[in-house]
Amino acid sequence: MNINHTVVTGFILLGFSGITEHQVSLFPIFLCMYTITVAGNLSIIITYKLSPSLHTPMYFLLANFSFLEILYISCTVPLMLSGLLSECKVISFSGCVIQMYCFLLCAGTECFMLAAMAYDRYNAICHPLLYTVIMNERVCIQHIVGSYIIGAANALIYTGVTFSLPFCGSNKIDHFFCDVPPVLELSCQDIWVNELVIFVIAGCVIIGSFVVTIISYVEIISKILRLHSVSGREKTFATCSSHFIVVTVFYGSGIFMYFRPRSSHRIGQNSVVALMYTVIAPLLNPFIYSLRNKEVKSNMKNIILRKFKF
Repeated sequence: MNINHTVVTGFILLGFSGITEHQVSLFPIFLCMYTITVAGNLSIIITYKLSPSLHTPMYFLLANFSFLEILYISCTVPLMLSGLLSECKVISFSGCVIQMYCFLLCAGTECFMLAAMAYDRYNAICHPLLYTVIMNERVCIQHIVGSYIIGAANALIYTGVTFSLPFCGSNKIDHFFCDVPPVLELSCQDIWVNELVIFVIAGCVIIGSFVVTIISYVEIISKILRLHSVSGREKTFATCSSHFIVVTVFYGSGIFMYFRPRSSHRIGQNSVVALMYTVIAPLLNPFIYSLRNKEVKSNMKNIILRKFKF
């Protein structure tokens, strides 16, 4: 039996319409957040490049993580800013596919890069004498490249599974970008198989990397508690606490978004939850890793003093 369906050639991003009717008022807020995020993460990269004392595995991973954060937030926020100023919030079908792939590539890469950074801290604290041997330059590069490869494969599967479905009903996405859960909801076909595949892949990527991260921190905390020196305990904890804050915000909101039941979805909730891992987490990164890190702050200050010759 042939059934006529209207083929969807584009989508309408509802953004924050479920929260406020005056979305344009949000533009200066998100523009400011985007600018601070890009400038802050860029400052970490520049500080690393211009400071020989920071050329260690920890800061090599941090500089690459900052670069990833710039790519990550740029996958979603520029289009969101454009939508806040425009009455036309349409994104083409191919544009939606590309945006979803790029976002998932960066998100998947970030999961494993956070795990690599936790593994780096584990070796630095639990195996200090072997640290430079274990985390040599080749290993660090392998961690970075491996994270991108896994992220690319993960994004390809997610995007393929999502857009293999027919879209023939509403084309209004309850989100400010093309994310998997809200796009799946628009399909006119039973999506339980697709959801199962995505659930399994998300479990491997998000939960898998999260478990590696948590195991690393359990070992680190165990090591910290065995330290007899109070000052040593405080210094070690300060080094890791900043990373743990980023991990908590990123994984917590991501797990809530991708593992909650479909029946619990509310209008506008997708956008609010997604802000935590698409905007807030990248925004926190430069503040947490620079303002809470004496070495980074000291080198930033020295670079500014040399530049302006104070």
